[in-house]
Amino acid sequence: MTTIENILEQIDSVMYYPILIIVMAVAGLYFTFLTKGVQIRLFPESIHLLMEPPEDKQNISSLQAMLVSTASRVGTGNIIGVSTAICLGGPGACFWMWIMCIIGASSAFVESTLAQIYKRKNTDGESYGGPAYYIERALHAPALSIAFCIFLISTYAVGFNLLCSYNLQSTFAAYSFYHETTTPIIVGAILAILTGYCLLGGGKRIIRLTSIIVPFMGISYVAITLIVILVHIRYVPAMFIEIFTDAFDFLSIASGIAGSCMVYGIKRGLYSNEAGVGSAPNASASAKVSHPAKQGLVQTLSVYIDTLLLCTATALMCLSTGVERSEEVSGAPYVQNAISTVFGAAGPIFITFAMVLFAFTTLLGNLYYVDNTLIFLNHKKEPSQLFMKIFHILCAIIVFIGAIIPMNAAWAMADITMGGMTLINLPACMLLGKIAIDALKDYEKQKKEGKKAVFIGRNIRLVEDELDFWK
Repeated sequence: MTTIENILEQIDSVMYYPILIIVMAVAGLYFTFLTKGVQIRLFPESIHLLMEPPEDKQNISSLQAMLVSTASRVGTGNIIGVSTAICLGGPGACFWMWIMCIIGASSAFVESTLAQIYKRKNTDGESYGGPAYYIERALHAPALSIAFCIFLISTYAVGFNLLCSYNLQSTFAAYSFYHETTTPIIVGAILAILTGYCLLGGGKRIIRLTSIIVPFMGISYVAITLIVILVHIRYVPAMFIEIFTDAFDFLSIASGIAGSCMVYGIKRGLYSNEAGVGSAPNASASAKVSHPAKQGLVQTLSVYIDTLLLCTATALMCLSTGVERSEEVSGAPYVQNAISTVFGAAGPIFITFAMVLFAFTTLLGNLYYVDNTLIFLNHKKEPSQLFMKIFHILCAIIVFIGAIIPMNAAWAMADITMGGMTLINLPACMLLGKIAIDALKDYEKQKKEGKKAVFIGRNIRLVEDELDFWK
């Protein structure tokens, strides 16, 4: 296991530095420049569109599609991922998360707009799509779209679910009953059984209940972090000095860049908000809007909610308390120690309860993307019930394995599979970026003329034979 762990960590290090950091920065800056900072310039318009009623009450609205993608983004990464980045990389990781979030939001706009343009219509009139569809249809690269699908399945059925399961069981380490061998096995077994039960058709009440509770839990989590920060308000100025001092300590960064605050901030930020990864476009394609640029603008908000709100809440809460940070407490213990400074023994219990809900909904949400991808690989048809049952049983087994593997192996596996998706999706978006930018220009032109923005492919010189939904 140690040998496998070392190999995964080496691949992870090379993939993110220098390859992915350069690709993500170049793509984000390229889109930011060509769209004239759409993610900042049209921020008020994004909020306005979020409140816009759906085109058809029978179809998914922009808000609903954004909530689906946000639900997938918001999860254990907002708590455990941020904690790990600060403990292993340093407080400057928080700054680099913010930078990549703002830059990456432009990539989120482009990928979601492309997903809308090249989405397809099923027999019920509903739409579906994602990177696999725009890579296949617009780039005419079916082999590349298949490769993307393989990485997506590896990411959401394996990498992310291994990590999600590990993160959940790690929250129990704060309690006296925790045993390094037996507790992970017990937690993993319970989580695997619940996941398998829901995936195999049961547990609809469980899914419905968690979908209601999780938004309230997210709001409660932010409220709790604000209370902790306010209690330690006198330390906040020093905390920000520490963040910026560490972020701009380039001598320290250069001496060990793979383990620096910059790399950890970028890696954990990408894991959390998924901007440019190619996951959110699968949800974006399902929204019924009059113009693709609308959904692209709405999706930039999802990135901000995830990183600038939830990830920042975790980072500032932990840093303001001044509790010890080290590799030994990286993950759940660091967050639990921070919250305990105000709420005592109740703090770790709240984090555990939040993690249980976040982890469970993340596990099921991840597999929503996988199901759509399996349909694409099966010649746009749903796989047989037998295949899906076997597949879902394997998914439940992966959840169990995730609880008992080492932390570094879990993170490396998630990073590598997610990195593979990003390295296919972002270059594809750059090649197709002009189409999304032309769609944005068309949207802004119609808005300036006082019209309701309606998309017609030929207005941006698209051949209608390449489109499906917008014919």
